[in-house]
Amino acid sequence: MAVSKQAQMVNVPRYISWEAVYGIFLRDVKKFWRERSRLLGGVARPILWLLILGSSLKAAISTDAIGGGVDYQQYIFPGVIGLTLIFSALQSAMSIIWDREFGFLKEVLAAPVPRLSIVIGKALGGATQATLQGIITLLFAPLIGLWLSPLAIVELIVMMFVVAFALTALGIVIAGRMTSFEGFGTISNFVVMPMYFLSGAIYPTSDVPVWLKPLIVINPLSYGVDALRHITVGVGSFPFLFDLGFIVLFSAVMVAIALPLFNKE
Repeated sequence: MAVSKQAQMVNVPRYISWEAVYGIFLRDVKKFWRERSRLLGGVARPILWLLILGSSLKAAISTDAIGGGVDYQQYIFPGVIGLTLIFSALQSAMSIIWDREFGFLKEVLAAPVPRLSIVIGKALGGATQATLQGIITLLFAPLIGLWLSPLAIVELIVMMFVVAFALTALGIVIAGRMTSFEGFGTISNFVVMPMYFLSGAIYPTSDVPVWLKPLIVINPLSYGVDALRHITVGVGSFPFLFDLGFIVLFSAVMVAIALPLFNKE
């Protein structure tokens, strides 16, 4: 007997459900909007790193080491954005442990929802939260004499979202099999600080020891900060398209690694 078109459509496997992606994304963004303390953190971090730390280290870092005649505070401005993005992205990924603890994740996994939808929804939600905090950091640019054109601001916001998506995907991989908030905090701090200090966010990495250079090369934040620096001050260690390509590839790899972690729930 011939199979009807409707039956054929039912049997076609769906690799992603955009309705589920939107639902998970919207839930995470609403939770973030209710937690005003995280928004305040987006204000405090630039003040600490950009205005206080930047001012204190300004005399210690020569303009020759930076290159391009760029002021040191302007040089580290993309790095402060990168710091905001990575902290917010990993913090949003920690919600996976909360969802597992209180049963929401089990309910989602029990539903006929493709696992890719869960990973993409969480990554988009985390990237949006991190980008919103990154936009708060942009408000401090005039305080250090950095005036950005409307086009540069749009490019920065898009690039921040791309970088934040990659970092959130990394956080999802870390949180994928964890059940302890304390354990996630320990591991994420072990990951965040080396990534940040080896990214060239606060000092050039051209003169680092040889044994550290492989870590810089595989560090996604190196390319994220470099791409943001291209847009803000027009200097960088790598070509902009190479930065973008590496971040996109890293995102795809992290999503691919995260999928089997959720399949084992």
